[in-house]
Amino acid sequence: MGFFDSEVVQQEAKKLFEDYQSLIQLGSEYGKFDREGKKIFIQQMEALMERYRIFMKRFELSEDFMAQMTIQQLKTQLGQFGMTPQQMFEQMNMTLERMKSEIER
Repeated sequence: MGFFDSEVVQQEAKKLFEDYQSLIQLGSEYGKFDREGKKIFIQQMEALMERYRIFMKRFELSEDFMAQMTIQQLKTQLGQFGMTPQQMFEQMNMTLERMKSEIER
């Protein structure tokens, strides 16, 4: 069975995408959140990023051709911006850390 044929993989991909879309939509109101709301939003983004990191690691570890192609496509796309997947995650974490420090002021 191919990597993308797995029901678990399909469900997790769908859930990740839906959760990401919801958080991005919610994030458009971030400036209106109170302090606790901002903390919850950041926590949810951190949890989503960790789920995404694990999901991408599954791709990297898979020997499935399509999974490897997906990783290569991501690397190519990020490479156009001078980034690696690791740098992408680091940048996201730095952004969330900066958001946390702004709340504490």
